Amino acid sequence: MAKEEITPSEWQIMEVLWASDTPLTSSEVYKKMQGNVDMSQRMVRVLMNRLNQKDVLGYIVDEHDSRVYHYYVLKQKKECVREKSRKFVDSYFSGSGTNAMAALLQSFDLTDEQIKELEEILEKSKGRGTEFPNKER
Repeated sequence: MAKEEITPSEWQIMEVLWASDTPLTSSEVYKKMQGNVDMSQRMVRVLMNRLNQKDVLGYIVDEHDSRVYHYYVLKQKKECVREKSRKFVDSYFSGSGTNAMAALLQSFDLTDEQIKELEEILEKSKGRGTEFPNKER
């Protein structure tokens, strides 16, 4: 059974952890988030536990206080973004990456520099093979 996807609130917590070089406690995450989000310290703890259950975070127990957990990242941001993008394409575009990209491109006015960047990305993706079997790329 596939793990649940990361919720927007959980994503905010992950942004803090992805930016950290070291494991953090829920209290440390809460302090780094203060002023940016309306979330209680208890809610941060609950969400971090859910992220652990989803195999996105791991933890080690503090050697001086067994009630304190130091959380670390198990899934990098790039992998989570890829999964979220795939689910978005599957949900709204019947798995068609071409239709998803076309819809997004038609929704924005792009500068020449942005168009060049997209052309470079498309060029790099040629010949990469199929990442998602039985799905249009």
